[in-house]
Amino acid sequence: VQLQASGGGLVQAGDSLRLSCAISGRDFGSYVMGWFRQAPGLEREFVAAIRWSGDKIYYADSVKGRFTVSRDTAKNTVYLQMNSLKPEDTAVYLCAADESYDGPRAVRYHYWGQGTQVTVSS
Repeated sequence: VQLQASGGGLVQAGDSLRLSCAISGRDFGSYVMGWFRQAPGLEREFVAAIRWSGDKIYYADSVKGRFTVSRDTAKNTVYLQMNSLKPEDTAVYLCAADESYDGPRAVRYHYWGQGTQVTVSS
């Protein structure tokens, strides 16, 4: 499974961004797609996850109500819509995938894409 994240950038507090993660490689109909972020000097932090079937979605408390994860099965792409961005959302955002694990522990995800930088200025 190959993952390609894109869509990061420099925005001001209160702005929105939409990240994309294109997926390829095999049949991932039962996979779980996760979004994580990592700021300098900090551990990788769970942001959101969605089952490819769309029947389960999870969010970290820090982004609940501001971020929305979705997927487009026709385009093999997972999105992370980020609204009301705050300076503390600044990080490298990474997408990940696993055959079954749908929790917040990064070490449990088998597949990772490269990150995309999100910088929110105050």
